[in-house]
Amino acid sequence: MQSQATYNYKVVRQFAVMTVIWGIVGMLVGVIVASQLVWPELNVLEWLSYGRLRPLHTNAVIFAFGGCALFATSYYSVQRTCHTPLFAPGLAAFTFWGWQLIIVLAAVTLPLGMTTGKEYAELEWPIDILITLVWVSYAIVFFGTLMTRKTPHIYVANWFFGGFILTVAVLHLVNSAEIPVTLFKSYSAYAGVQDAMVQWWYGHNAVGFFLTAGFLGMMYYFVPKQAGRPVYSYRLSVVHFWALVFTYMWAGPHHLHYTALPDWTQSLGMLFSLILLAPSWGGMINGIMTLSGAWHKLRDDPILKFMITSLSFYGMSTFEGPMMSIKTVNALSHYTDWTVGHVHSGALGWVAMIAIGCTYYILPRVFGRTEMYSIKLINVHFWVATLGTVLYIAAMWIAGVMQGLMWRATNPDGTLTYSFVESVKATYPFWTIRIVGGLLFLVGMIIMAYNMFKTIGQGKAVDAPVLAPAAAH
Repeated sequence: MQSQATYNYKVVRQFAVMTVIWGIVGMLVGVIVASQLVWPELNVLEWLSYGRLRPLHTNAVIFAFGGCALFATSYYSVQRTCHTPLFAPGLAAFTFWGWQLIIVLAAVTLPLGMTTGKEYAELEWPIDILITLVWVSYAIVFFGTLMTRKTPHIYVANWFFGGFILTVAVLHLVNSAEIPVTLFKSYSAYAGVQDAMVQWWYGHNAVGFFLTAGFLGMMYYFVPKQAGRPVYSYRLSVVHFWALVFTYMWAGPHHLHYTALPDWTQSLGMLFSLILLAPSWGGMINGIMTLSGAWHKLRDDPILKFMITSLSFYGMSTFEGPMMSIKTVNALSHYTDWTVGHVHSGALGWVAMIAIGCTYYILPRVFGRTEMYSIKLINVHFWVATLGTVLYIAAMWIAGVMQGLMWRATNPDGTLTYSFVESVKATYPFWTIRIVGGLLFLVGMIIMAYNMFKTIGQGKAVDAPVLAPAAAH
């Protein structure tokens, strides 16, 4: 008798566990670099200085923590929605080990000062080639699973995951075009303002597709699952997808206001950033309204609290971003900590919280448990993380607006009222509050790791049987 086919949960388990571990590592480095701004004497060693650790922090949080969360959730949901095991399981295993190798290589090379100097694309050319190989393998596994699906329909979460995979591939290949000089040094294929333009086309779309479209894929699968409700409006989800993927592509120039970039390009970036508000809020409303008729579940379901709070932060960040892209607002916010606050309201409030919620959903299911070891600890984690996020972004908003006002303040004779160092001194209390906020978020991740390892200890690795197409997802 033929044994029943099962979903490939092994690679999901691996990525889910590493999501939590890399989350702790990335956020710990974040707390260290935040502390180095308040206590400069912490910059003890050249390769552990702020300038070396800051790109390590961004890479660890975006690509190690966020990347592992995306792999885990996309691999889990694409199998469930297509009623078929992962295509090319060997390649799926390669994506896990390849991605971990990339992260380790980043953790070695960046502190040693081996960098291209491009925001979110700092890794040197040999690592870029490895990223390409892993990403192509990921695309083959994901789209191969879609092509071998047993259902006629492609669920909208897979549209977002698919859009994110294809776009990130194009972004990486174009922006990382470089001329190798030695094994550890290369120069960009572009020069001057063209290089800046390509970089921020990449940089903003790394936010738009890696940190938005991919995580919206999570939202469209896991929020309805956790709420036990169908998605509020399927039609709106499809409009959301097409409007988002078309509009986001053109928003990058808003990073280059008041630079050598042609004025019309800056204005175009601003215009598309403002248009972006509509699909973003459409998606937020769709996610939150999925709870229609199930609001009472928020009272005692901390996983749902993570998910719905993340959508609230998504709505707030995607309002703030377009507002900051307006040239007159940007004249105040540019180069200030307001930008840092905006990034982290998205990174901690939206990206991390939805990733944490979805990881809490996945872990017991792939380790043969009905629920996590401690629901109470998830609740503690939620409140610690939320408090940490609010402290962090409120401190950065206040510091940023203050910096912008101090830098533009002039005396009646036209001279500057404040020197730059006075604005730095005035920012110190807010940098201290940021450390507290970041520390709280890190403590939340450590609580999650304890809860995860206790859950794994009480469970055992399982692979669920493949559902018949008529069955529920």
